[in-house]
Amino acid sequence: QVQLVESGGGLAQPGGSLRLSCAASGFTFPSHAMSWARQAPGKVIEWVAGITSHGGTFYSDSVKGRFTISRDNAKDTLFLQMNNLKPEDTAMYYCRRGGAAHSATPDYYGQGTQVTVSS
Repeated sequence: QVQLVESGGGLAQPGGSLRLSCAASGFTFPSHAMSWARQAPGKVIEWVAGITSHGGTFYSDSVKGRFTISRDNAKDTLFLQMNNLKPEDTAMYYCRRGGAAHSATPDYYGQGTQVTVSS
């Protein structure tokens, strides 16, 4: 079965960095677009970034220039490098299969990893 397992979340100071990873299994990872989304307490889930099976990338305006999505198809792993973190980046971050573009619909979610940005 499809499994997506996120890791790498934690506490960071404003201006700091974190790197999220998502280990995928149960499907042919290189053939699928992937994406990251986040949900802050009391807010709707927000698409953050996506990457196509060919490596094309897309970003929300709120993270463009600070976050980088990438993938290692040899290791079936998705990444999100987050730099210059801001308190408003605090959220649960989810890895998703599909949903590379903002309008695309993902079909699987991981369990999430918490990112907290605070001094």
